[in-house]
Amino acid sequence: MTTAPGTLVLAGTPIGDITDAPPRLAQELAGADVVAAEDTRRLRRLTQALGVQPAGRVVSYFEGNEAARTPELVEALLDGSRVLLVTDAGMPSVSDPGYRLVAAAVAKDIRVTAVPGPSAVLTALALSGLPVDRFCFEGFLPRKAGERLSRLKEVAEERRTLVYFEAPHRLDDTLAAMAEVFGKDRRAAVCRELTKTYEEIKRGPLEELAAWAAEGVRGEITVVVEGAPVRGADELDADELVRRVQVREEAGERRKEAIAAVAAEAGIPKRDVFDAVVAAKNAARTGA
Repeated sequence: MTTAPGTLVLAGTPIGDITDAPPRLAQELAGADVVAAEDTRRLRRLTQALGVQPAGRVVSYFEGNEAARTPELVEALLDGSRVLLVTDAGMPSVSDPGYRLVAAAVAKDIRVTAVPGPSAVLTALALSGLPVDRFCFEGFLPRKAGERLSRLKEVAEERRTLVYFEAPHRLDDTLAAMAEVFGKDRRAAVCRELTKTYEEIKRGPLEELAAWAAEGVRGEITVVVEGAPVRGADELDADELVRRVQVREEAGERRKEAIAAVAAEAGIPKRDVFDAVVAAKNAARTGA
């Protein structure tokens, strides 16, 4: 007799205030055959706070062992186990371990479900005071300055609100880079220690936020940045057209493609953008 596959359960955990834990989380922790936790010590503190004792096997599942442990958990699922995946805070697989296991389970036709829980992304977005109807989550930016700038330039003209995670010791550099690429007056919100005792939402232009962060910031950080403004063709001078082409070229596009894309965005003929780029190139060559 063939055993039916089990179920993989992704469980959201509190991002700060323990009382935000969904009621189903305690039920799943108590009933799962296997609990895969990003940090077993933090899991122990969570279960103690919830007054629950996992009946199943507890294993670690973090960035360092994710690739090696995934086949083992898939095997348990194929044998009929109910596997619960929890990370330190928030939803598994969202800038946390989990994607690899979900993909492997889906490939084996194993049922995957979730216990919805708190999300730093959505909480910060809602509190930011910026448009929330359309947004994109960019996760953590690269640590190296050059790579960080390149990544930001890729979304310099993105009109949707942008959401990032960042480490506190890199926040000032990141905000300064954003001010350089997006413009010093682009609005943003730095959301610190969400749902915790020292929760703080700092809103303002990127340049001002970068100066504030330079004094030192602690805690878990989520940054929300206003999308690029929609401008009419009459608002785009030659310098702005050239800047947009340069941003796209630095992000890896060929000049011809960049010119065509900028022209389409602005609703003007490609020839106008081409002429602006050539004029800027000639001016740079002659030093004018």
